Amino acid sequence: MKNIFRTLALLVLLWALPFSAARADRIKDLTTMAAMRGNQLIGYGLVVGLQGTGDGSDLSFTTQSMKTLLNRMGVNQENPLSDFEAATSGGKIDLKNVAAVMITADLPGMAKPGQRIDINVSAIGKATNLRGGTLLLTSLRGVDGQIYALAQGSLTATGIDAGAAGSKVSSGVTTAARVPSGATVEKTVENSFDKADSVLLNLRDGDFTTASTIIRAINEKFGGEIASALDSVSIAVRAPMDSSQRVSFMSMIENMEVQPGEPAARVVVNARTGTVVISRNVRVTAAAVTHGTISVSVAMTNEVSQPGALSNGTTKEIQNADIKVSEPNKPMFLFQPGVDLRQIVDAVNQVGATPSALIAILEALKSSGSLRAELLVI
Repeated sequence: MKNIFRTLALLVLLWALPFSAARADRIKDLTTMAAMRGNQLIGYGLVVGLQGTGDGSDLSFTTQSMKTLLNRMGVNQENPLSDFEAATSGGKIDLKNVAAVMITADLPGMAKPGQRIDINVSAIGKATNLRGGTLLLTSLRGVDGQIYALAQGSLTATGIDAGAAGSKVSSGVTTAARVPSGATVEKTVENSFDKADSVLLNLRDGDFTTASTIIRAINEKFGGEIASALDSVSIAVRAPMDSSQRVSFMSMIENMEVQPGEPAARVVVNARTGTVVISRNVRVTAAAVTHGTISVSVAMTNEVSQPGALSNGTTKEIQNADIKVSEPNKPMFLFQPGVDLRQIVDAVNQVGATPSALIAILEALKSSGSLRAELLVI
C-alpha cells in the first residue's frame, strides 16, 4: 500500500519539473485528418472444422445457412441436415463442427483494393470454442449496405477451455477469435482529400488553446492565413491541389512540433481497483479533512466443560465471544487555499489513507465544492 503512494508521490515530483522542460508534441500526434477516418464493417458467416464445439443441428439459422451454402456449391440439399445421413447412402454432416459467427472489421481511411485488414470473429449461437476453426468466404458490408471487403481464413483464438475428471480450467474467451490480415479490401471509400480546397484536421481532444497554437505555428512557418479554426476541434488548412504536392505539404505539417494547451484539471477514480489518477492542474480550496472508521472485532473461543467425577453430567462445549469496538484516532489535515497535487498526496500519506479512503476523501471534497477539478468515477 505504501508503494502505491510512493509511486504517486514520485509522479508528483516529475510533474513539478519546470514547465519549459516539457517536450513539444507533433501535430500528427495531436490531430487526425478527417479524410483518413475509419469505417466499420460487419458480416455474417460460418466457421467450420471445429472439434465438436459448434452450434449443433438444433439452431435454425445455422442449419439454414449451411443448406444455402451447400446449394450454392452445387449440392442439392432438400432434407434437414439432421436427416442428412438417413437421406444419403454414406455421407454425414455434423453441425457440431460448424458455428454461425459475426465478423467485424475496421476499414482504414484511404484503404485501396487488394490491401489486407484484420478481422474479429465472434460466435452468436451455441458454439463453446472457436479454436482450430476456419472462416468460410464472407462479405463485409458498410453502413450503406455495400460490400467493401471479403473475409476468409484460419482463426487465431487465445482462449483456453479444458476439463477432465470433473475439473475445468478456463482462460480468456473461447467464443471470440481473430484472423490477422483475414480480409481483402474490394472497394475504396470515397474521401475529399484530393478534391477539397482545404484539408480538415480534427484535434483528438478538443481545446481552444491547442487549436490556436497549431494555427499560429502553421501560419508562421508557411506565411499568410493558410490555417484557420472552425471551432475548438476542427482546423482547415489550405493545401496545393496537385496530389504529390499536397502529400508533401501535409507531411511537413504533421511533423511540426507545437506545445499543446494544458488539459482541464481532472481526477479519475477506478472504484473497482482503487486506482486514483490526479492531473497536475488539480487545486483544492481551503478545507479541513479527517477520515476514520469504527472497527468492530469479534473473537470466538471454544472451551470444554468437564463435569466432576461424582457427577452424572456430560462433557459440554462452551463457546465464548470477546467483542471489541475501537475507533482509530485519525488526525485532521488542513488544505490551504490553492493547494496543489503534491500537498494533497503528502497530506494523504500522513494519515495513512488507503486507496478506498482516498476515493472517499476526494468525493467528499468534490461534494463540498473544495475540489477545483472534474471528478470521474469509472
